[in-house]
Amino acid sequence: MADGLQLFLERIDTPIGELLLVADREKNLRAIDWAEYEPRMHRFLRLHYGEDGYRLEPAASPSHLSAAMKNYFAGELGAIDSLPVKTAGTPFQRAVWGALREIPLGATESYGKLAERIGRPTAVRAVGLANGSNPIGIVVPCHRVIGANGSLTGYGGGMERKRWLLEHERAQTGTLHF
Repeated sequence: MADGLQLFLERIDTPIGELLLVADREKNLRAIDWAEYEPRMHRFLRLHYGEDGYRLEPAASPSHLSAAMKNYFAGELGAIDSLPVKTAGTPFQRAVWGALREIPLGATESYGKLAERIGRPTAVRAVGLANGSNPIGIVVPCHRVIGANGSLTGYGGGMERKRWLLEHERAQTGTLHF
């Protein structure tokens, strides 16, 4: 077993599939992924924390993180706004991920607009790559990023989930559909 960072895994059922939540001892959210992508989540953890840099074990009991996520899926969208997150990643990636949390509920933003907001207007592709490697989907809302023409673009959990998340947020906020 690794002697590094101790992480805890929770599994919750949502209307769009089983969701995996990974938190550290201080209750910071470190990763979120869908159950069918669990191997991808483990690859992410190894990439960011090293093969022996962490220990992952089941959480002993449900946490405030899983309660907040359940509330989000039940329509209380603001339940996840202040969840503590802690990520590895490069400074550029963390800047993109921080900017994602500033996209309002029910809103979408293009990769180009996101690049402008972080002061890197020519880094649209790099912003797209950072968005795609976001380890804490939903809470760090990469699903709110769309193509320049307003079209839905890739989402690590699948396009149907992206569409569902956007519709869920828009239904709760009264935002017009896209």
